[in-house]
Amino acid sequence: MTTEAGDRARAGRLPRSARRAQLLESALDVFVAQGYHAAAMDDIAETAGVSKPVLYQHFPGKLELYLALLDSACDQVLAEVRDALASTNDNKERVAATTEAFYTYVANPTGAFRLVFESDLTSEPAVRERVDRVTLQCADACAEVIADDTGFPPEVSRLLAVALVGMSQVSARFWLSMPDTTLPQEQATDLIASLAWRGIRGFPRH
Repeated sequence: MTTEAGDRARAGRLPRSARRAQLLESALDVFVAQGYHAAAMDDIAETAGVSKPVLYQHFPGKLELYLALLDSACDQVLAEVRDALASTNDNKERVAATTEAFYTYVANPTGAFRLVFESDLTSEPAVRERVDRVTLQCADACAEVIADDTGFPPEVSRLLAVALVGMSQVSARFWLSMPDTTLPQEQATDLIASLAWRGIRGFPRH
């Protein structure tokens, strides 16, 4: 190898953690654009600018790569919802912050939300488990607040929480898909937060 070629090769080498992050970022672009079934490891390697052997050094197969991305996406949703709930002790503001968390996540230009909420691989048990987990854990975090304030039993608090989470998540995805919408994200978030607050505030505090 010539000195020039060797310099290029060394410049292209990354620490393992940095290479993994780069591969995940490239894989996200491909999976969001093409879906799981249409995406190929060749496409991901090409997008990342690496050879397939390099890709397989980090991920043994397409499913493992997809699950790694899905884990990251699910963890991000959960973290943002928990941060929103912990950001204030005022319940009206909590509802607004949690609604905003879903809208901001869905509006993220990476499109990572499509892996969590619009996956074309939900027939795969490992994917279905993760998709269900993110909804239920978001709901569980909200249910703790509801139970503390109302004294409702866990099953009642959880049902109310699932309804609130579903309202934010489904409406955010619908808002994003509206063709030629002129409804700003802030206004859409305020509308849904207001609807949710008017419902949940009707339950007496414990």
